[in-house]
Amino acid sequence: QVQLVESGGGLVQAGGSLRLSCAASISIFSINAMGWYRQAPGKQRELVAAVTSGGSTDYADSVKGRCTISRDSAKNTVYLQMNSLKPEDTAVYYCHAEVWFPSAQSESHYWGQGTQVTVSS
Repeated sequence: QVQLVESGGGLVQAGGSLRLSCAASISIFSINAMGWYRQAPGKQRELVAAVTSGGSTDYADSVKGRCTISRDSAKNTVYLQMNSLKPEDTAVYYCHAEVWFPSAQSESHYWGQGTQVTVSS
C-alpha cells in the first residue's frame, strides 16, 4: 500500500502563489509517474500536471506557464508550484501516483486525500 500525504493548500488572492506538496510513503524511484489532479464543484477531475520517473513533465493547457511540477527524490516528495493564480483554479487538488509492482506484474493507482485551494477575486 502506498500512502500520499498532501499539504500546502489554502486561500489566496488572485495573482498569488501556492506550493503544494505530496509526500509518498515509498521511494519515488519506485513510482512510474506522479501527478496533481483537481476537481472543482460540479466538474470532473482533471489532470493539472504530471512528472514521470524519467523526469518528463506534462501540464494542462490551462496552467502552462503558471505551474511547475518538481520532485525531491531524497524526501520522496513531489511539489506543484502555482503562480498567478486565478479564481478558476479553485478546486480540491489531489496527488496521484502510478506504481508498477514487478513481482506482481501489475500497476496500481493511488490518491491522496486532497487539499483545498481557493482563489479569491
